[in-house]
Amino acid sequence: MGMAATEQEVEVRYAGAADLGEALAGAEVLFLWDFFSTALSDAWPRADRLRWVHVASAGVDKVLTPQLVESDVVLTNSRGVFERPIAEYVLGLLLAYAKDLPRSWDLQRARTWQHRQTETLTGRRAVVVGTGPIGREIAGLLAAVGMRVRLVGRTEREDPEFGRVHAAADLPATVGEADFVVGAAPLTDQTRGLFDRKVFEAMPSTARFVNVGRGPSVVEHDLVAALRDGEIAGAALDVFAEEPLPGDHPLWHLDGVLVSPHMSGDQFGWREALVELFLDNLGRWRSGEPLTNVVDKRLGYVPGS
Repeated sequence: MGMAATEQEVEVRYAGAADLGEALAGAEVLFLWDFFSTALSDAWPRADRLRWVHVASAGVDKVLTPQLVESDVVLTNSRGVFERPIAEYVLGLLLAYAKDLPRSWDLQRARTWQHRQTETLTGRRAVVVGTGPIGREIAGLLAAVGMRVRLVGRTEREDPEFGRVHAAADLPATVGEADFVVGAAPLTDQTRGLFDRKVFEAMPSTARFVNVGRGPSVVEHDLVAALRDGEIAGAALDVFAEEPLPGDHPLWHLDGVLVSPHMSGDQFGWREALVELFLDNLGRWRSGEPLTNVVDKRLGYVPGS
């Protein structure tokens, strides 16, 4: 059942940031498509009957206002849509570095025939920070191509699939032998600024950093300094503290940096998949069944995922 069919059975209102408050008056459910929007905070006083907010993303940090956290409103996310596309994107980035593909493109445009040797991913070490569905999908795919993978989560523990999970507090000690460090964690109080000078200094000078999680998990001026000083060999970044990335930001032109516009999970058909997931949950809501992907608003993610 698509949105058109849904409109025949329930009242559906469409609103932008400017008129969200008016649309929320009397509404029980909000499907927040623009997960970067902060309009809900301003419109909150008009949400007199709101009982459930669904966010069209895996991350929910932008919507976790004190009003929502303290309320009885249920929050769900779009877990299940982005895991595999993001994992494939990360694998593509690692292959691009290992096989020197950006350099091949530059040489082609310069009509320069320059034979080179390239790296292999087999046997290389990857540290994946984030043990949710996205991090686990990344780790599984990297392991499938022969990489040695370590997972980093909120606490140290044993995982039935990946063995020992290292604690985020011990990240500098964990990345000392990494060839690639991948950020795939949600933005929480614990992960904000997690990738800082200490982490980059602890990485080998040949290592590359990849971030497909959230921009504010990185202290960007520390990353820029690490790249300029040769403390790490490169960084592939899909998320940033400020998006779009300002045109005068040094990350645009630093050697070894690959910039993409927050697109790692957006494969063809992702919009339709988001709507289908929401409508499935809406069916559960209307029939009184438990919702899927319920976020623990204190933690900032779906527990046990």
